[in-house]
Amino acid sequence: MSLTLTIPRLETGRLVLRGPQHDDFEPLCAFLLDRERSWGFGTERDRAKAWRWFACNIGHWALHGYGYFTIQWKETGQPCGITGIWNPEGWPEPEIGWVVFDGFEGRGIAFEGAERARRWAYEELGLATLTSNIVPGNDRSVALAERLGAWFEREYDNVEMGAERLYRHPSPADLGIGADNDGSPEAYA
Repeated sequence: MSLTLTIPRLETGRLVLRGPQHDDFEPLCAFLLDRERSWGFGTERDRAKAWRWFACNIGHWALHGYGYFTIQWKETGQPCGITGIWNPEGWPEPEIGWVVFDGFEGRGIAFEGAERARRWAYEELGLATLTSNIVPGNDRSVALAERLGAWFEREYDNVEMGAERLYRHPSPADLGIGADNDGSPEAYA
């Protein structure tokens, strides 16, 4: 059996958002095994579990037509994080999430990548709304969600993480998406 996935390649001024590739596993694995860095996303206990998460994301793309993009720093080609749309079984609705790998913090990568992924979800997938589901105490993710225009809507029980806070993102209409946009990469920078 052979499976071919069509995962778009999105760009901003500094980033490429692309499908996961085999070489992306190592930086993602390092993140997932680092309890201090990954606690708000979901820490894995060993490389085998991290590999399963990596493969699960590819399967998510196959089943839903969306998932987490690898964020690549244009200047060096290095993977510097992930962002995308996530909606596995048990989720209340599609969410946009983000992670920045060690050494890439403080550059606005999560904001730039998430903003581009959200625009793609609204324009190409036709989604009318998105959430970000954030573990209480993950103040950096809350600050980023709010910078993206999201607001706290409610608490819910995440099947994987327990109690989480659901932040609602502005709708496409609220963001002016679909009105006079030429689709050029510069429009998303």
